[in-house]
Amino acid sequence: MDKLIIKGGEPLNGEVTISGAKNAALPILCASLLAETPLQLSSIAALKDIGTTLKLLEIMGVKVDRNADKVSLDASEVTSFEATYEMVKTMRASILVLGPLLARFGSARVSLPGGCAIGPRPVDLHIKGLQAMGAAIHITHGYIQASTLHLPNRRLQGARYYMDLVTVTGTENLMMAATLAEGTTVLENAAKEPEVVDLAECLNKMGAKIAGAGTDIITIEGVEKLNGTNHNVVCDRIEAGTYMVAAAMAGGEVTLKNVRADLLDAVIDKLREAGAEVTVNGETITVKSDGKLKAVNVRTAPHPAFPTDMQAQFMAMNCIAEGVSTVIETIFENRFMHVQELQRLGADITVDGHTALVKGVSHLDGATVMATDLRASASLVLAGLVARDETVIERIYHLDRGYELLEEKLAALGAKVKRAN
Repeated sequence: MDKLIIKGGEPLNGEVTISGAKNAALPILCASLLAETPLQLSSIAALKDIGTTLKLLEIMGVKVDRNADKVSLDASEVTSFEATYEMVKTMRASILVLGPLLARFGSARVSLPGGCAIGPRPVDLHIKGLQAMGAAIHITHGYIQASTLHLPNRRLQGARYYMDLVTVTGTENLMMAATLAEGTTVLENAAKEPEVVDLAECLNKMGAKIAGAGTDIITIEGVEKLNGTNHNVVCDRIEAGTYMVAAAMAGGEVTLKNVRADLLDAVIDKLREAGAEVTVNGETITVKSDGKLKAVNVRTAPHPAFPTDMQAQFMAMNCIAEGVSTVIETIFENRFMHVQELQRLGADITVDGHTALVKGVSHLDGATVMATDLRASASLVLAGLVARDETVIERIYHLDRGYELLEEKLAALGAKVKRAN
């Protein structure tokens, strides 16, 4: 199993190009199931989760043609409406085929999902929303079996549905399903994330009629059919934020290209509060730092507040910042698994429920640590960049799920990092 070996203490300087967002690409790839003609996508990152999704779609009969960061998906001859446990167990986002399959073909059999072990992310909101639209759904032997064969014209029916919790994948699944429903669907308490907006923009280019994406009320007027289009996936704001924190911690000057500052307001504000210099110029962001940072308090919340996917990275930064900070996680109940690994590097962190108290230390010391989930992995990489001597990060397959060419990009900035078996 691969591991990363990092020799800390090197400043970071240069430019890094940010990839297309994994969390935007995954639902858009699944949206290809809605189209009767090919969907052409660009800025598709070379990530494990992307590869898993493309393989799943191929098994269903979608013709996939991939060339560098461009992917063509032709779902004109789908032959299977099933997502098996073997395909779904490693990636929770596989649940996103449920809505499109049900909307276009009237039938779906999808395994209950897996993914990062960061706390319960129930799919009951997906199921209840589809049931509100008339779908017949049964869960048996670990599979969600859904059908619209009993409905008029075998089509989902427009409905008003309030989501008890803000759910990104739930919003995306129901929004995709509603595009081909009869009548109008209104999703209340919808997720506002940029990835939801990007999906809506792609669907509208495919012929959907969606209004309100980016607000907590999304209205979808169902249409008879959707066709393919050309779409460039939005930049990965979490990858961008990770490199920004890396530059702040390690010191130096790093310019990010292909990035949107309007998606990173909360991250930029906190980095400036910590003492880093952040300059925005069009689609570039430059972070300049001497590595001497002040501790900042962080509280995660749904977009546009501070993103849970950046919590671990800022905790790593606070570990070597001057002062004491609190990190409060409100989204996932089990998202402090990186704490004990950071402690192995010498971090001073105390956890009480959903709150971590971080006391900055003068330095971290390299050690062997284990990645527990995607963003925890990123926090360990950041800590390794500033730790004395050598840090070895094991089980980095989590990193490959969400960061394209991580070690190559860091090495190009001057980090001493390499992958080993």
